Amino acid sequence: MAENTLTPLIPEIYEALDIVSRELTGMIPSATLNASANTAAVGQAIRVDIEPEGNGGDVTPAMVVPDPTGQTSGFTDIIITKSRFMEFGFNGEDQKGLNTGAGYGTVRANRIAQAIRKLTNEVEADLCGLQSTFSRAHGTAGTTPFGTANDYTDASNALKILKDNGAPLQDNQLVINTAAGVNFLGKQSAVNAAGTDSMLRQGVLLDVNGMPIRESAQINTPAIGGGSSYTSHASGFPVGTTSITLITGSGTVLAGDVVTFAGDTNKYVVTTGVTAAGALVIAAPGLVQALPAAAKALSIVAASARNMAFNRSAIVLAARAPARPVEGDMAVDVTSITDPRSGLTMEFAMYPGYRKVRYEVALAWGVKNIKPEHTALLLG
Repeated sequence: MAENTLTPLIPEIYEALDIVSRELTGMIPSATLNASANTAAVGQAIRVDIEPEGNGGDVTPAMVVPDPTGQTSGFTDIIITKSRFMEFGFNGEDQKGLNTGAGYGTVRANRIAQAIRKLTNEVEADLCGLQSTFSRAHGTAGTTPFGTANDYTDASNALKILKDNGAPLQDNQLVINTAAGVNFLGKQSAVNAAGTDSMLRQGVLLDVNGMPIRESAQINTPAIGGGSSYTSHASGFPVGTTSITLITGSGTVLAGDVVTFAGDTNKYVVTTGVTAAGALVIAAPGLVQALPAAAKALSIVAASARNMAFNRSAIVLAARAPARPVEGDMAVDVTSITDPRSGLTMEFAMYPGYRKVRYEVALAWGVKNIKPEHTALLLG
């Protein structure tokens, strides 16, 4: 029964993980991996605490120590939404035939890599899909970032949004698409001068102002709404407002659209859209500039690539191996292996049948932006 064990496959699995995890999956190593995922079933919430800002006040000398002001911790829920597998198999004739070509061991290792790749890309795509929950945006639709030689202003402006929103100064990340990566690699001379071997092994193009920059093949260009002629209510809205009443206008403003208001150059990300006059909701922290007591025209920014800047703590990936019955199932061998770079733990299982065998690679996961204020888009 030596053939019915995954032990000889472990070196092949690690080699496949090493190859795939260093491909264009910039979001996975940039996000926070939540270890509580092992306690939750698919569809079940994992509660994450969000601590409030500290209370302050004027110093008043006294002989009695003042009581601390009570604070209430907030929370958000992350849900394991997917439990997925990728599989492949061989029968005895397949194996015999493969040995006349590349060899069964080579083909099996390649299929392991492909299975890992497909799962990894699905996780990466879900993380990139969080772009619709980010706070604000910088950049010009249709203009790829980093197009000017030796100019890192695009990264600095994305980082400025994070700083203005109160994000920590450490562990900020920027993940760009391959078009921006071409400009970055081709026009920014510091990439070759400053990119160390350790950075390259981690998939980092360059560290700009303490913000590692990675590429992702899953950065998307979402469709935009077709709404037009919308204006804000003439009552006006103060700084920090997230729900803005729109009057007049028609058509759809979609969640994830980037919008501006006349007289305000800030680009806001919509979290709840409209199909007619009503309440439009933008991501926290809301308006940076107050809308005056006058109707201000809303404009939807043209479709553009959504490169993503964020503090690591804002983007959470909860992942684990899919659950098995305590009694077990028909797999003759199961092993879980953790990719040392991404932290993802995938499960590998072998199911023998009559003169054939099925291999399975599986993962369960969920993603969430738990702190929109600490996220920003860089348009391209």
